[in-house]
Amino acid sequence: MIFVDTSFWIAFRDERDQHHDRAKAIMGELFHARVPLVITDYIFAETHAYFVRSVPKREQVMRDLLGNPVVSVQEVDHRDRKLALAWLSDYRDKAWSYVDALSFALIERMRIPAAVSFDQHFGQPGGFKHIC
Repeated sequence: MIFVDTSFWIAFRDERDQHHDRAKAIMGELFHARVPLVITDYIFAETHAYFVRSVPKREQVMRDLLGNPVVSVQEVDHRDRKLALAWLSDYRDKAWSYVDALSFALIERMRIPAAVSFDQHFGQPGGFKHIC
């Protein structure tokens, strides 16, 4: 099981993204290995918003993230929110977004061993392997 961050989905579907080729290669490896992919509604919302001006890309993202049996959308719960807000308060030196902090909390709660992301913040909290 692996958590997939917004920055990875954007790189995977945006041919102009500097990480596009790397994202395609990693996704190929994950699909070949049949690794279950985990996201949250927040990851979907950020990714969808990025592609909102392109109907074909927007629809592709909906298929990728919501219509794909390999991708599991996990619910963020009150424990995740509480931990995310505590981290945002405690780690003021970090430029983590609320979505980042929620993602870290869900990864911790579900004991997800790794996350794929091109966001440098995903290497900061520890507790899981950061790929990319």
